Amino acid sequence: MRSSIAASTLLFAAVVGTGVPGAVAQGTASDAPAAVAPGNDPRAASAALETARRLFAERRHDDALAAIAAGLKASPNDAQLRFQRGVVLADGGRIDAAIEAFEALTQDFPELPEPYNNLAVLHASRGDLDRARAALDEAVRALPSYALAHENLGDIHLRLAERAYDRAARADAANRAAREKLALARELIVKVSPAGSPADIRPAATPAATTPGAR
Repeated sequence: MRSSIAASTLLFAAVVGTGVPGAVAQGTASDAPAAVAPGNDPRAASAALETARRLFAERRHDDALAAIAAGLKASPNDAQLRFQRGVVLADGGRIDAAIEAFEALTQDFPELPEPYNNLAVLHASRGDLDRARAALDEAVRALPSYALAHENLGDIHLRLAERAYDRAARADAANRAAREKLALARELIVKVSPAGSPADIRPAATPAATTPGAR
């Protein structure tokens, strides 16, 4: 799991640079326009998103959030603006607020896999592997071909395997097989996650524009 949520470049694939799960995502996503919900102003939302991404790239988190807030007044249901808000909050270390933002997206746009992926990144950053796994399961359910979520899920399962083998070894000191499996799991973790942190799973930077209002 390589760390990063972020950049202001396209990607929902990303937790990240500094602070908690990163802030610089890797990956690509479509910005193709989709159907617009009644009462939304897509031009204002697009302008706000562009501004927010630029400010975010400049590490001006508060200004980016202000731009997003202005855009959401014109287009409250814009998924990309709301997603970018979660990315900015996470990169700024405001994890509770970021989790709340991504959870709200999963409720309003359950077909988008990226919010679930980024929730997993945030939960993993806190060592909550079970919640991270559950979120990634939802991401894969939403989009079975979502490679990033599958990769992250593999990393989480590896961590869960390490935890299980460790518990088995502690419960039965004579269990040689458990100790050997634990050593193998840790060896593999070092190879796939040099930083040695469960938070080393990648976040997404932007949601795919497949939903009305998501653009």
